[in-house]
Amino acid sequence: MVFSSPIFLFLFLPVVLTVYFLLPGLRFRNFWLLLTSLIFYAWGEPGFILLLLVSTLVNFELGKWVERSDDISRRKRAVVVAVVVNVGFLAFFKYSGLVMASLNVPLKFFGMSGLPVPHFELPIGISFFTFHALSYVIDIYRRKWRAARDPRDVALYIFFFPQLVAGPILRWNAIAPQLEQRNYNRANFAEGVRRFSGGFAKKMIIANAVAVPADQIFSLPASGLSAPVAWLGLVCYTIQIYFDFSGYSDMAVGLGKMFGFQFIENFQFPYTAQSIKDFWRRWHISLSSWFRDYVYIPLGGNRVSSLRNHFNLVAVFFLCGLWHGASWTFVAWGLFHGIFLVLEKTPWGATLDKLPRPLRHAYTIFAVMMAWVLFRADTFAGAGHYFAALFGAGSMVQTQPLHRYLSNEVVWALGLGAAFSMPLWEGIKSVGEKISRRLPEKSRAFYFALGQLIEIIMVVALLLISSAWLAGGTYNPFIYFRF
Repeated sequence: MVFSSPIFLFLFLPVVLTVYFLLPGLRFRNFWLLLTSLIFYAWGEPGFILLLLVSTLVNFELGKWVERSDDISRRKRAVVVAVVVNVGFLAFFKYSGLVMASLNVPLKFFGMSGLPVPHFELPIGISFFTFHALSYVIDIYRRKWRAARDPRDVALYIFFFPQLVAGPILRWNAIAPQLEQRNYNRANFAEGVRRFSGGFAKKMIIANAVAVPADQIFSLPASGLSAPVAWLGLVCYTIQIYFDFSGYSDMAVGLGKMFGFQFIENFQFPYTAQSIKDFWRRWHISLSSWFRDYVYIPLGGNRVSSLRNHFNLVAVFFLCGLWHGASWTFVAWGLFHGIFLVLEKTPWGATLDKLPRPLRHAYTIFAVMMAWVLFRADTFAGAGHYFAALFGAGSMVQTQPLHRYLSNEVVWALGLGAAFSMPLWEGIKSVGEKISRRLPEKSRAFYFALGQLIEIIMVVALLLISSAWLAGGTYNPFIYFRF
């Protein structure tokens, strides 16, 4: 079950919200959220629910071990156990096949028989589950918050359905206080509905529309890829992955607000970035900040020599790529970004800072788009063919005309995607506020009410249009669902 499915929108969410606000007190409400979150997960993965609950109980006990240990060495041992258990759990399901397949390459080169490659069904959201579990134990170790007294609190923190399958990645020290006390008011609930509606529209109107040509073009053989078609496919994928993922994150943040929770913002218009460093301050913020706080800084961060700092950056983005998927193309994508971050710490970075903003922006978008080829390609051979096509070394015959992929729907989605990759709506509201401050006092209330009415109409319209597209059975993939 995902947010952009009829059963979630028209059955699950209304029932959960209605019962939630009828229940008295946080204790009952938290239990209801836990129960419905387990149902939400079991709807798609009933076979793994017991295993993940056992893992949650193990982390609950590890958290108690860390808290009651005054001796630093005992606390560190508990953290090491938590890392081994959680990363081992993730590695077993997600990376054992990649490890075996990689070992078979040298074995077969020397004429030896290869090892059997296991193929495990991957628990949905296992990467997010693992990072939440690690955050729980490490935050207790760092004395940022106390351990939970009830395992149900840990289970709710990890399984809470708005962030369960695709984040944003939450911290125990940020969510634990909200499990004990939350503020409910109409303004927060209304903001939650607005954020959910905006994210839903991003997903249905923009991401789903450009996903069709992106998938079709990236699946073409090398002989069918000309430069114009390849660039169209890459532009479509660049728009798709941002609006797909940021749309889902907006829906998660909106759902959190409806239930009284405040989640970290996950995107801040990353395609307006002026450097790769700036890009990672804006893209998947909960992931990049997680790696910064739990990996990069413990490795020494930037408090070490330049050479060691460069190693730390590359190591972190190696892990970042590996976190995204059990494929060396994901690792290459992570290393690509890591290398560019290292370059921006050299004189190249100082030179970049002196360039005009349009040139810095063009450099950043170009680098990000080149990296998306590695992210999207299934193999290095496929990525190589796509790069060749982008730069004119692909098919010289236009066997796939552009108009085959450029329907009116796609053209509109590309235009809206380009516009709303920038803070367009925020700019419009800012201009409106500046104008209202110049109006007479009596007129301000009227125009404020008018602005509120327009916003309500837009939210309702987005919900209706997006729901209509959903009911129409439009192409509805979700990129980060497999992570």
